Amino acid sequence: MKQKLLTLLVALTGLTSCDKYLEESPNNALPTASAIIDAGTARAAIIGAYSRVQGYYASSYPTLGTMPADNVIFNGTLSQYLQLDQNAVTPDNAVTLDVYQGIYRVINSANSIIAYVPGIQDPNLGSTEKNTILGEAYFLRALGYFDLARGWGGVQLQLKPTADLADLKGIKRSTLDATYDQVLADLVKAEELLPEDATTRNRAQKSIARALRARLHLYRGQWADAEAYATQVIGNTKYELVKPFKNFFTSPFLTKESVFELTYSTNNRNSYWNLWYPSSLGGQYTLKPSASVTQKLNDPAIGGSRSTLLAGTGSNVYGVLYNTSATSTDPSYLIRIAELYLIRAEARAQQNKLTAAVADLNVIRARADVAAFSGATQAAVLQAIEDENSVEFAFEAHRWFDLTRTGRAGAVLGVTDRNYWVFPFPYQDVLSDPDLEQNPGY
Repeated sequence: MKQKLLTLLVALTGLTSCDKYLEESPNNALPTASAIIDAGTARAAIIGAYSRVQGYYASSYPTLGTMPADNVIFNGTLSQYLQLDQNAVTPDNAVTLDVYQGIYRVINSANSIIAYVPGIQDPNLGSTEKNTILGEAYFLRALGYFDLARGWGGVQLQLKPTADLADLKGIKRSTLDATYDQVLADLVKAEELLPEDATTRNRAQKSIARALRARLHLYRGQWADAEAYATQVIGNTKYELVKPFKNFFTSPFLTKESVFELTYSTNNRNSYWNLWYPSSLGGQYTLKPSASVTQKLNDPAIGGSRSTLLAGTGSNVYGVLYNTSATSTDPSYLIRIAELYLIRAEARAQQNKLTAAVADLNVIRARADVAAFSGATQAAVLQAIEDENSVEFAFEAHRWFDLTRTGRAGAVLGVTDRNYWVFPFPYQDVLSDPDLEQNPGY
């Protein structure tokens, strides 16, 4: 059964009497219209939507963005990770299932907010706050569909709350372009509604919507737009690269490097470190830095100060990005200002603005204490940007998606069948929904 149904993660007031428990609707018919009715429930709903994003970014999505590529290898016993490492994912893979259904939970939460918050008449929910909540919902829906698109290709566009399973019938898969069009439409609406930048980095605002839009245009090969939106974010003095490199993840919260991150707490932990750390330190050591990325990060001419992403020695090297606080509260880093520099560098290089592209590339290299790049041809500059992305975001959700969006997965990884550049839709979803057509090859 599809799990795209809204379940608020916080208890809503006024639902504690015995009579109301007896009147509860079944799980496939949650009364979302009556659940989001005032200021308190609107605020609870948007927090619940963020919590669901935390759910799929606290392990599974970063794994999808790294393990099928060449920076991270399988070092455990669970077959779902071995499949990702070998680019032999099956439709019943537990990791892809968790991400796919988790993203649709986010989308359905956002849909409910978009549907019901405009109708709230509560003096405690002013127009500014109402617009902010709606803008956040549009942004989170955009993020969800973007993450689905780069993982699965074109998907079913569910734009209304799912209150009953019947609501899901008749929705065919959209094309990849149509899916990205929906992402763009949601980001335009989010930017319109969201406030100008505040101090926060873990709630959506205009600059965060612009940053995701820069990434979207990069994926679509819309170079001028990618450059323009990246420039807007880079020009915001709220953001800057922090030095040394390790400071962005050892502080580890809400540094000026961070454009958008997800914040965890002792009551809502980020347990992703457990897959990276060896058993002697309480981890499973399922995900391990590959020999090639370890060599690059430890090479002063390539990795520079980014060797601080690694700990251990010899065959016991492990990644430390997700456990610097030792309390399982490290953030998930979704967008860093470093990415915006490399987005702009690539967009400029694609437009043959090579001098400006190299200047952006060298900003990132200088922060990592790596010598400036001086290549002159477009091909050399684009290759240098690809290589820089690989080490700058070694264990973040970039490498696999970078290689598939640029058509380089075959040359770099040997995955020449493009059918396997996207993941299979979960078997149980395909089985239960005749409108969901499986990706070719699966």
